Amino acid sequence: MELRLWQIIAPSTARGRAIEEFMHKPVRKAVFPVAGLGTRFLPATKAMPKEMLPIVDKPLIHYAVEEAKAAGIEEFFFVTSRGKSAIDDHFDRAIELEAMLRDRGKTDLLDELEARLPEPGQMAYTRQQKPLGLGHAVWCARALVGNEPFAVLLADDVIDNPIPALKQMVDVFEQKQCSVIAAQVVEGKMISSYGVFDAKPADGFNGRLFEIKNMVEKPKPEEAPSNLAITGRYILTPAVFNTLSETQVGAGGELQLTDGMRLLLKKEKIFAYVYEGNRYDTGDKLGFLKATVEFALKRSDLGGPFREYLKELKL
Repeated sequence: MELRLWQIIAPSTARGRAIEEFMHKPVRKAVFPVAGLGTRFLPATKAMPKEMLPIVDKPLIHYAVEEAKAAGIEEFFFVTSRGKSAIDDHFDRAIELEAMLRDRGKTDLLDELEARLPEPGQMAYTRQQKPLGLGHAVWCARALVGNEPFAVLLADDVIDNPIPALKQMVDVFEQKQCSVIAAQVVEGKMISSYGVFDAKPADGFNGRLFEIKNMVEKPKPEEAPSNLAITGRYILTPAVFNTLSETQVGAGGELQLTDGMRLLLKKEKIFAYVYEGNRYDTGDKLGFLKATVEFALKRSDLGGPFREYLKELKL
């Protein structure tokens, strides 16, 4: 099938040279898979990308980009689909809006907008023309990433911590020079909603690092190999493009990133890192509401009056 035709490295000698080339390169590039339809938030997402839904006054995708920038990412690649032009527009200049703010003396808002803009040439977009799964979305970015380690951030997962979760993972990668996947501890029946690691403790990082032996997708609670669940942050070596090209399409006709990483395990080590921070699953309505409330309460301009409002509610 088509996904098997492209391979980033064919002969073993070339593969060895490619591994040497990416070793010790910093993680400078990040992929943001934003092609999903967001059906859980219909009708709001009928005409607006789900990644543009705001937590207080910033869209989900902006939280992910800010986290990436704080981790040292310099190039930002978006895997989009039809109807996602609002994401492109959000990270572009708005000449009329900027002129209006300048004319009205609202320099604080103008400065804030300009501070959030990327540098020219830092962003690029490619299309996932068919909804073939997360693995396929990552694979679509192969030409943009090239032969370098790269991050993948899922905008649905908003992680709040003074040291961004991705920055914590970059520190692990710099020491281990292997792929790193974010993990969180999930207890009880909820574990069956996640991909789960079969892993053993690894040295360093205050007991938060584990060497992965296998990954199991949505196991029954009694069959889960651990309580460590996959979260939407990844640092991957470019070899994953090769394993994704070799991966069989799974249920629903989708190419799963977990399956590609499972093949990668046969070729190189992968680590799971239990990041520090609070994760909000904003792809879920309840998680989205929790994030909105908690982020609003932390705001210096909103927290006080909003907290008083919540106290006054008669529920």
